[in-house]
Amino acid sequence: MTTNEIGQKLVELCKAGKNAEAMQTLYAPDIVSVEAAARPGHDAETTGLAACLAKGKAFAEDAEVHSAKIEGPFPNGDRFAVIFDYDITRRSLGGKRFRSQEVALYTVKNDKIVREEFFYSR
Repeated sequence: MTTNEIGQKLVELCKAGKNAEAMQTLYAPDIVSVEAAARPGHDAETTGLAACLAKGKAFAEDAEVHSAKIEGPFPNGDRFAVIFDYDITRRSLGGKRFRSQEVALYTVKNDKIVREEFFYSR
């Protein structure tokens, strides 16, 4: 698959709420995920598919998603970007509801996503 095709598949699965399936099918076993900032008790960087799946599961358990808008992919060589715009309530923040916007930059090698980086303001 091309980088754009991988990006299209990722966006398609995320729009359908199948984020874990996207990771299981499109991510390399040694994926590196980099958040814009470390969360309390966690590093900003996560390595490995199992750790990324666990991070995604923890987010899903903590966040009630009221709506999601996902745009992209925007390809450039071996990378593509996706824009995520969520209306969520975070249980860990005392039920605080807010809008979360982020840009994710993905790097592809050998038909798998090997790195994801998230950019957002806090």
